[in-house]
Amino acid sequence: MPDAVSPRPMVTSPGSVTFVGAGPSDADHLTLRAARALAEAEVIIHDRLVGASVLALANPAALLIDAGKEGFGPSTAQADINTLIVVHAAAGSRVVRLKGGDVGIFGRLDEEIEALEARGLGWTIVPGLTSATVAAAEIGQSLTRRGRNASLRIVTGHDVAGFAEQDWRGMARTGEVAAIYMGKKSARFVQGRLMMHGADPATDVTIVENVSRPDQRILGTVLADLPETIAGVEGPAVILYGLAPRRAAATLPQLKEAFA
Repeated sequence: MPDAVSPRPMVTSPGSVTFVGAGPSDADHLTLRAARALAEAEVIIHDRLVGASVLALANPAALLIDAGKEGFGPSTAQADINTLIVVHAAAGSRVVRLKGGDVGIFGRLDEEIEALEARGLGWTIVPGLTSATVAAAEIGQSLTRRGRNASLRIVTGHDVAGFAEQDWRGMARTGEVAAIYMGKKSARFVQGRLMMHGADPATDVTIVENVSRPDQRILGTVLADLPETIAGVEGPAVILYGLAPRRAAATLPQLKEAFA
């Protein structure tokens, strides 16, 4: 029998990096392990969308470095981010690379790990809640349901080459559910590809803008109206294809206030 592989321990020694998933924004979604890493960090290199309540948990003496990216907008080059991480870790600092959502979902994690390994520097991963799971909770829905969808797709609206191609025929099948990240600019492209492959124009779609932030908005629509609905969305958004907000979702803000 092969030897059992022990899970990677939390690395807190100097000269190492902990990749931490910050969740969509709200510190209430952090794991205890993530909060501990922030409290122990000496350098925190964070994404643009990391919420203020998450950064408030950082070691007060830590150096905070904003290394934000924005799709089709101003961004810190990935090579520069890699260099920042390596330089501070090589100098002996306890570095937290703080990423919005989960570090392993559209977070360029592998590129940063490879930069560290090229220098022989240690690293640990602390996963976080990805925006899709929090957005689904906010609209009162499950991402999978017996008899409806036996799979869940998490896709990006664009990649380094432009609008991203997907398995449109598979996504267009009745009952399919997909969480589309970075899909504001590509909404009309996504709509066209899906309908070209047979998707029902009346398929439910929910847009959750600024997931878990105080200014969160939930917009229910259908595939036929997706481009027009999302045109007024300014903040970061997750598109939940195949899901509609439950009626109870409209009362969620009032319930949160009542039990706060």
